[in-house]
Amino acid sequence: MTVSCRIVAETLDLVEGMIGPGVRTSSLDRAAEEHIGKQGAKPAFKGYRGYPATLCVSVNEQVVHGIPGASKLAEGDLVSVDVGVVCDGFYGDAARSFVVGAGTDETRKLLQVTRDALEAGIGEAVAGRRLSDISHAIQSMVESNGFSVVRDFVGHGIGRSLHEDPQIPNYGQPGKGPVLKEGMTLAIEPMVNAGGAGVRILADRWTAVTLDGRASAHFEHTVAVTANGPRILTRV
Repeated sequence: MTVSCRIVAETLDLVEGMIGPGVRTSSLDRAAEEHIGKQGAKPAFKGYRGYPATLCVSVNEQVVHGIPGASKLAEGDLVSVDVGVVCDGFYGDAARSFVVGAGTDETRKLLQVTRDALEAGIGEAVAGRRLSDISHAIQSMVESNGFSVVRDFVGHGIGRSLHEDPQIPNYGQPGKGPVLKEGMTLAIEPMVNAGGAGVRILADRWTAVTLDGRASAHFEHTVAVTANGPRILTRV
């Protein structure tokens, strides 16, 4: 998994360097697929339940699962990029959100709070604690800053499959669910809306957007529960 997760992190670094006004989201997708292939790995998303691309690229009110295409990024856009990789039968998965140019004060705050919520959740990925301790830490960080946690999509276990048990909601009371054990590998991924938590799926059957049309951000890491605390595999 360390290898797959390293490739995921490298791919996100590559995409981050490309993001700017006028860049087509399909260009990001092609570059990501080419890089993953050069590492001897394969995109985990492409073909998964019929998904047509290597990346999920979700812009502004798009929450997750945005399909790359001919649309061009514009100044001020909030762009969330999610990528998965499989190498030698093991998976890695991570997401980052970016703003094109300076962005608004709200956009910058939304990105920071979502990033902070991920770090808070990771901080609870400790052997002996409960799964919902991760969920509660994320929800507390988000709601204390005036934003909303998306409830329709959750984090998940990951390893020899892209999505494994347990599911990891980004909300809930602490002290509930399975006890975390050394060796667990988790994809922790808060999705945070500037407005309400509600979402809907577009006609393409993939792209999720906020009901109120306000922006959404998404950060994700693949994390291992170890004897020495959480180890972030997708951070290099």
